[in-house]
Amino acid sequence: MTDYRRAPTKAEFSHVTDWVFDLDNTLYPHHVDLFSQIDRNMTAYVATLLSLSPEDARVLQKQYYRDHGTTLQGLMLHHGIDPDDFLEKAHAIDYGVVPADPELGAVIKALPGRKFIFTNGSVRHAEMAARALGILDHFDDIFDIVAAGYTPKPAGETYDKFMSLHRVDTRNAAMFEDLPRNLVVPRALGMKTVLLVPRNLEYDVAEAWERVDETCDQIDFITENLTEFLSNLL
Repeated sequence: MTDYRRAPTKAEFSHVTDWVFDLDNTLYPHHVDLFSQIDRNMTAYVATLLSLSPEDARVLQKQYYRDHGTTLQGLMLHHGIDPDDFLEKAHAIDYGVVPADPELGAVIKALPGRKFIFTNGSVRHAEMAARALGILDHFDDIFDIVAAGYTPKPAGETYDKFMSLHRVDTRNAAMFEDLPRNLVVPRALGMKTVLLVPRNLEYDVAEAWERVDETCDQIDFITENLTEFLSNLL
């Protein structure tokens, strides 16, 4: 059985020239819990839009998230909403809960090659969170849900758009994510794949499909600490 949780060696990533990072629960850790604010905003949006109770709105929101990759995609397909309005309201959150992380900034800056944020959120959300972390200036670009034509990961066409836009050779790239299903396509394309998990695998309220299990053969490495993981490669 593959030892997903072992420390990586520098040699295993020596070929990597493009470093691709998801944002939420990846560049900042799960316990910061920034996404819970977004989650509440999305539930409130669905409740208002469809005149549902908070409980029923949350059930539908999570159904769309599971079935379509994002709540936004489900609302666009089934209710024809304005995506820009949704993104603005979903990301009306307090970024002050994100602590600056100079150690993470230092290791990302030191990585050889290009660095990207590839998120199902918006550019503004990524910029605000990365700026709070103190790492924004270390990235070459942010590829967001708008650039993806509102088709989110894990759709293969969205990865194709990102790779084509930035001329990424997937054989020389690594992808860092917090959702196992979002690593299926990168692994098939030949990328090194790293899954970020909560400390002690304490997922709190995450659904089963959001959690790692022994059948996740699309994963090369699992880590609870991105800074520590990247430090091993330098």
